[in-house]
Amino acid sequence: MNRREFIKDVAVGSLILNFNPSLFAQPTFPDLALIQGENPAALTRKAVASLGGIGRFISKGDVVLVKPNIGWDRTPQQAACTNPQVVRILVELCLEGGAKEVKVIDNPCNQAKRTYLRSGIAEAAKQAGAKVLFPNRHRLKKIPLQGEWLKEWEVFTDFIEVDKIINVPIAKTHSLSRLTLGMKNWLGALGGNRNQLHQKLDQAMIDLAAFFKPCLTVLDAYRILIRNGPQGGRLSDTKLHKTVVAGTDYVAVDALGTTFFSLSSQDIPYLRLAHQKGHGEINLDKLKIEKRTV
Repeated sequence: MNRREFIKDVAVGSLILNFNPSLFAQPTFPDLALIQGENPAALTRKAVASLGGIGRFISKGDVVLVKPNIGWDRTPQQAACTNPQVVRILVELCLEGGAKEVKVIDNPCNQAKRTYLRSGIAEAAKQAGAKVLFPNRHRLKKIPLQGEWLKEWEVFTDFIEVDKIINVPIAKTHSLSRLTLGMKNWLGALGGNRNQLHQKLDQAMIDLAAFFKPCLTVLDAYRILIRNGPQGGRLSDTKLHKTVVAGTDYVAVDALGTTFFSLSSQDIPYLRLAHQKGHGEINLDKLKIEKRTV
């Protein structure tokens, strides 16, 4: 053995003896980030950062769809639509993370041109660099959803022609499902007579969430609608909660959202059912929740 070979063998042996598996371990992140403070934009940035940053969810060159709730002809102060600053920051983060394009779309209950304008979401998303799309009935396609109850439905193809989807609901009360959080937000991806889904709304919500599979859910609870949801209308129906929650487990995000209304996941049938079917966790004591104030 020559000198070079001897030194090489010693070096390899040293590496083996001193091998530390922890140096190669994957980083661990909280299951949920709960961020509170005065500025909804800052809360959103911190929530995503707490989960490992946008690069954990978005890859360079991705086409990303950001799905807020733009369902009602209401101002941000009325808390019927997602806070526009939360949407703006998510668009900015995706583009900063290398997304090729970011699209923003919803199928509102009120007339889309009014809701997009009055909610402030269209302007905020455009300023951030998003392509803001109105729902176009010519882009509806009957899609096999393969749900337990909802087998197929008309879906806007904008939702299936992207690489990643980020769900950005607002926390509100709802006359049928009691609360509307992340899983209820998927009805805004559909066309057709959505009232028919109210026959088995809990199961429809579960089937839709399982189909769309967002890479990230960011729940806007900066100002929440505590009465007369889902559209409200009076400032007295709202409560300033100054919170944003983010997570990859959309069931867990909704479960945490119930606590903002002095409820628990056990009070919400669709969450109990989603958990029983293995779609996500509703027991908050089993989750690692990072809580920060900014």
